[in-house]
Amino acid sequence: MSPFRASSVGIAAALLSSLLALPALAQPKPADGALVGPNGMTLYTFDKDTAGNGKSVCNGGYATNWPPFMATDADKAAGDFTIVTRDDGKKQWAAKGWPLYYWAKDTKPGDKTGDGVNGTWKTAKP
Repeated sequence: MSPFRASSVGIAAALLSSLLALPALAQPKPADGALVGPNGMTLYTFDKDTAGNGKSVCNGGYATNWPPFMATDADKAAGDFTIVTRDDGKKQWAAKGWPLYYWAKDTKPGDKTGDGVNGTWKTAKP
């Protein structure tokens, strides 16, 4: 094997290894004092959920106005970000044990119009 080919293989292996160590791209991320999804939209927590119990209580009609921030089977929990199982068996991201949701009335990245709704919804913080 030529020295060039050997070094290319080594570089490719190192690059693949570093990519596999990265957290899932769908994971929440901080922006402007809030957590946002990959679409840049603000994420929220619901006071009626219980942090750390691995469930979401926002189901049915509630989930129409407060869509859950869904996780895929390929997503992996890391650090403060975990994955909970919804009543329908689908997976949802959580931060510090709190399931995360979008607010249907936010229309653009940076909107935080769901903060304080019904006294039970809060902007998720990093």
